[in-house]
Amino acid sequence: MSAGGHYGDPAWLVPDGAGQGSGDCAGQGPGEAGPTVLRMLVGAHLRRLREAAGVSTEAAGYEIRGSHSKISRMELGRVGFKERDIADLLTFYGVSDPARREPLLELAEHANRPGWWQRYGDVVAPWFEPYLGLEQGAVLIRAYEVQAVPELLQTEDYARALLRARHPEASQDEIDRRVELRMRRRRVFERPDPVKLWAVLDEAALRRAVGGPATMRAQIRSLLEAAAEPNVTLQVLPFSAGGHAAEGGPVTVLRFAEPELPDVVYLEQLTGASYPDRPSDIVRYRDVLNRLGVQAEPPDRTLAFLERLLEGGL
Repeated sequence: MSAGGHYGDPAWLVPDGAGQGSGDCAGQGPGEAGPTVLRMLVGAHLRRLREAAGVSTEAAGYEIRGSHSKISRMELGRVGFKERDIADLLTFYGVSDPARREPLLELAEHANRPGWWQRYGDVVAPWFEPYLGLEQGAVLIRAYEVQAVPELLQTEDYARALLRARHPEASQDEIDRRVELRMRRRRVFERPDPVKLWAVLDEAALRRAVGGPATMRAQIRSLLEAAAEPNVTLQVLPFSAGGHAAEGGPVTVLRFAEPELPDVVYLEQLTGASYPDRPSDIVRYRDVLNRLGVQAEPPDRTLAFLERLLEGGL
């Protein structure tokens, strides 16, 4: 099983068509997929061309006056690209046909353009910026949340109360910008090919009255509305489920339309985040999410669970 596949996922975990892209960014134009994903895509192409040519990373690095580590970073999409470097590498790899060179050079140019979220650089931590690019380019986002409602499903009032609690020293203007960024991220649902979101939400997050009872009631009503959309799958993991495989904290796995791109695992902590990228790690976290999906209430019973919360006088 490859890290990017979804074999063995329960039926409701993977909405129809997710992860089955044809390599055209699932209908998105080059600039809409986000520079992070475009860099990954360019890097994957460069790696395939290098391997096909039988060239080592050391030799490729020497060709562009760099090192093997620079080639590795380029192929992983972790750095921007210089047009001269891409052109020199293509020549070195024996790619001389303009019909093959120009599309990759154009894609690299798009990948170097800043994403819309960079205008919020004053409120975005450096370790979070790559995630924003990945989120904008993903076709499927799978997540487990234990402390709060998933950010893409938060109402404005809920997000404001949560951000105020997490950043007590921030000015009102900073909180407003953080809320604005969070609401802007929800536009992934408004694309011609809206992102598919499957989230398991711990009951603890629903019992925690962020912003007070009125804010929570509005948030739960919003969750019910979101869960009715065909591209959103929501499950609640009740306290009665007992122990589970993700007790270490929240987990997010992002999948992309391009079959050559593996899933990306994102683990966020209080002051940083990590992106485990070993194939075995990716498979492990996908397995954890699969187990949670089986253990949690299925989507239809989750709706009933949310309705009971509302009736219970939150």
